[in-house]
Amino acid sequence: MRNILDSHQVDTADERGWSLLTNGRLLAAVENEGYEIFVTTDKNLTNQQNLRTIPFAIIVLSTTSWPRIQTDSDKVKLAIDTAISGSITEIAIP
Repeated sequence: MRNILDSHQVDTADERGWSLLTNGRLLAAVENEGYEIFVTTDKNLTNQQNLRTIPFAIIVLSTTSWPRIQTDSDKVKLAIDTAISGSITEIAIP
């Protein structure tokens, strides 16, 4: 994703030491660190958490398959480039 999103800073939960955080704590960490956009493949996130007051955008990808994400990378980049704080965008990737 770093190559695709070269105009953005890209960090992974694993790089940040957040890979074991549950959704609520992960979202709190994203907020506390001041991130503007959170990209996930957890399609249940929107049902499991109260996201009405989040101060960052969430982008939910429909797959974890990197080859499929690469194929639709323009769609992902556009969603990130146009994300609005507090929004939730779901991207269907065939």
